[in-house]
Amino acid sequence: MTEASPAEVLEALADNVQLRGYLRNGRLEAIPAKHSRRVLLLAEIAQAFEPGVRYPERRVNEVLRALHPDYATLRRYLIDEELMDRAGGEYWRSGGPVRA
Repeated sequence: MTEASPAEVLEALADNVQLRGYLRNGRLEAIPAKHSRRVLLLAEIAQAFEPGVRYPERRVNEVLRALHPDYATLRRYLIDEELMDRAGGEYWRSGGPVRA
C-alpha cells in the first residue's frame, strides 16, 4: 500500500470514462454535482493518501490544491463521504478502495 502522487491521481481520473470530462489541461476543472460520480472522483483522490498514515492539514491541502483550486471543498467531501477522518489538525484515510 502506497500513496499516489497528484499526477497519478489525475492520470487515473483521465483514464476513467465517467470522470475524464471533469478534467481540463491536466487538472480537475469541476467537482461533479451528481453524487455517484462525486464518490467515484473522491475514491480516486483518496488514493493520494496511504491508509494508516496521519497527515498534517497543510500536507492534505498541498495534495488537494495540486488537483483543484477549491481544496477545502475536496477535503470536506472526503470527510463527509468517510474516506478520511480528522482530529487535532491531523487527517488520515479511513475508507475507499486500497490498491496494491
